[in-house]
Amino acid sequence: MNNNWNTYFEANREGWNLRTEVHKNSAFYNVEDWKKGVNSLTPIELREVGDVRGKSLLHLQCHFGQDTLSWARQGATVTGCDLSDKAIEYARELSAELQLPAQFVCCNLYDLPQHLEGQYDIIFTSYGTIGWLPDLDRWAAVIAHFLKPGGFFYIADFHPVVWMLDDRMEYLKYPYHGGEVILTEQVGTYAERYAEIEYKEYGWNHSLSEIINSLIQHGLRIEFLNEYPYSPYDCFDKTVKGEDGNYRIQGLEGIIPMVYSIKARG
Repeated sequence: MNNNWNTYFEANREGWNLRTEVHKNSAFYNVEDWKKGVNSLTPIELREVGDVRGKSLLHLQCHFGQDTLSWARQGATVTGCDLSDKAIEYARELSAELQLPAQFVCCNLYDLPQHLEGQYDIIFTSYGTIGWLPDLDRWAAVIAHFLKPGGFFYIADFHPVVWMLDDRMEYLKYPYHGGEVILTEQVGTYAERYAEIEYKEYGWNHSLSEIINSLIQHGLRIEFLNEYPYSPYDCFDKTVKGEDGNYRIQGLEGIIPMVYSIKARG
């Protein structure tokens, strides 16, 4: 492992700990309504993942487990993992409070095979996940390690084209084909723009070809790649809400893809 990665991961862990304290009380995550039964999953993944009743599901980079527990409500036996100890602590609190059985593991994703046993019918990850990982070959190796034969991996995430834009969504700033670490100084969070938190974060851009080829090289068979010209979340600058309830970047409506999804079979 690159000697700098542990420094980057530790900074990101601290940043996500700060974010978690803001997110659990934010309108963006709307935890109180979610506790009453509102589903936090979007129509994209609900439609494309399908029926999970009776299936074992491993949720990678699960934040504080809101989507993980939504899958539990859908009938899956769920396990979530995340780098942030504050996020996992809150996930366990929610699981206990709502009496939704779940296992939560706190560790770096790359280290998950040292912290968790077994294999799963479904491995799931979504929205703002792999940009925190420098090496997708190691990511795909973890997926292959935990995926049952005949099971599937599913990802829905923001499109690599979106990550080329600057934070204000005004011009192309970052390369499509990444590789180099991107350091940003953050104030607030996508869920609360004016939250009084400051932190550094380290990320990496990954092209669609890098994502897909990493999965193929570890024995997974791609079943589909879908691309969407909108985001189900209002988490970027200069968004406009469409009649369909989804969000697009003002001036780029219908021009750029904003979300992609991939399903790959083991």
